[in-house]
Amino acid sequence: MLALETGLSPLAVAAYRLAIGGTLIVVPLVLIRRPLPRGRHAWTRITVLGMLAAVFQACFFASVSLTTVSVATLLTIGASPVLVLIAEWITGRRRISVPILAAVALAVTGLALLVGTPSSGHSISGVLAGAALALLSAGGFATMTFVSARPVPGLDDLAATGFGFTIGAATLAPLAAETSGMSFTPGWASIGLLLLLGTAPTAVAYTLYFRGLRTTSAGTAALMALLEPLVGTVLATWILGDRLSPTGLIGAGLLTTAILLNTRHSHR
Repeated sequence: MLALETGLSPLAVAAYRLAIGGTLIVVPLVLIRRPLPRGRHAWTRITVLGMLAAVFQACFFASVSLTTVSVATLLTIGASPVLVLIAEWITGRRRISVPILAAVALAVTGLALLVGTPSSGHSISGVLAGAALALLSAGGFATMTFVSARPVPGLDDLAATGFGFTIGAATLAPLAAETSGMSFTPGWASIGLLLLLGTAPTAVAYTLYFRGLRTTSAGTAALMALLEPLVGTVLATWILGDRLSPTGLIGAGLLTTAILLNTRHSHR
């Protein structure tokens, strides 16, 4: 909706999203004179999170431009829990059991049915390049999840999210300005949508996501993130008038079942 209102490119929207989300956290922290993160480890974590957020956002939207939203979503969001589980298994953080593998397989299948098949008209080279960028985006999100599962002394979730996203925005903004531009005509609708995008699904959502990683494994968190395309589909149906096909309904059911099964298994 913000892109339709302002004409901004997806990359510019991503840069604004991280900038607004980070600012809405950092400014209150400064105003209440909360101590800033200290130490090399804390700022290393913040910088890593910022760069990974920039990679995740930029590669996803670049993938969309070369392929379709469905392909980019399927590969990015679908590959993330698989990559996280592999990383947890390699590092010995988690034993990969049959129920976990079954939940991931069920979730990815449901996601594929939910997002559907891409439309024709894309070149093979473009699809392959877009798929590679989507997998790189998945790697960025998976790494961000895996890294954040280990807390850093003296660094809380608010500071990590706020300063990290600010760094990510500073990384993306020059690229967006050079390729597509960052300017738009301000209005009540555009400013309201920008603040809404920066608040609910960015500042609040990612702060809660990183907070949840303190008591939930990275693999479970990445699998729970599959709720994102499901919620997006519901909102598109409710607000934008999109219609969910019977196949999409089956996919939504499989995706929901997989998340519930994984949550139940994780609490045993």
